[in-house]
Amino acid sequence: MAETHVLFVEDDDVIREATQLALERDGFTVTAMPDGLSGLEAFRADRPDIALLDVMLPGLDGVSLCRRIRDESTVPVIMLSARADSIDVVLGLEAGADDYVTKPFDGAVLVARIRAVLRRFGHAGGPGAATDTADEAPERGVLAFGDIEIDTEGMEVRKRGETVALTPTEMRLLLEFSSAPGTVLSRDKLLERVWDYGWGGDTRVVDVHVQRLRTKIGQDRIETVRGFGYKLKA
Repeated sequence: MAETHVLFVEDDDVIREATQLALERDGFTVTAMPDGLSGLEAFRADRPDIALLDVMLPGLDGVSLCRRIRDESTVPVIMLSARADSIDVVLGLEAGADDYVTKPFDGAVLVARIRAVLRRFGHAGGPGAATDTADEAPERGVLAFGDIEIDTEGMEVRKRGETVALTPTEMRLLLEFSSAPGTVLSRDKLLERVWDYGWGGDTRVVDVHVQRLRTKIGQDRIETVRGFGYKLKA
C-alpha cells in the first residue's frame, strides 16, 4: 500500500522540522513548506492525500491557502492554529477546512486526527491505521427529499437535477442526516459519527459545516433544534 502523502505548511522552523520527523516516523511521506505560496506550488505539483496548514503564514496565509486548495480540489485539509481563537477556527472552517488542531499539539493526537479525516475520505487512514467498519453509508440507492436527490452509490447530490459539489465531509454529514430524516441529531453525536471523535470535540466544527451544507442544498433543508442539535426536514 502506498504511503499517505502529507503536505505540511508551517513557517516555524522548529515546529515544521519536528512535526515532519514525527509524521515520517509514523510512516507518512511529508512535503514540508515554510510559507503559503510555496505550499500552493507544492500542492499543485504533488497532489498530496491531505494538507496540514498553519493559519499564520507569510506570503499567503493559511486561510487563503485553504480557499485556493478548495477551489481546485476536495483533498482533506486540517488547519493548525496557535490559539483556540474562535475567529481563526471559524475562518479556517468557512474556507473549506475539514478540521483543526490547536498548537501546541501532541504528535499522537495529530496523527489520530489525520487518520480520522482520511477514513472519512475513503483512505485507509494512513500507515498503521485499523480498518473502520462502523461507518457505513445508508442502503444503496437514490434518496429524495423535496428537490434534493442523494445517490448513495455514486456519492452524488443533485438539486433540481443539477449536481451539487460537496466535500467528502459535507457528504458524510448529509448522509448522516438522510439516514434518519426528521430525527434530531446532537452536535456530539455528529462529531462522533462524521468526524470520528471518540472524545469531546469542538462543536463549532459541526456548526460551520452545517451552515456550509445549507448554503449548497438550501437553508431550509436542515433545521436547528435549539438546545438539541439539527435535523433534516423529511
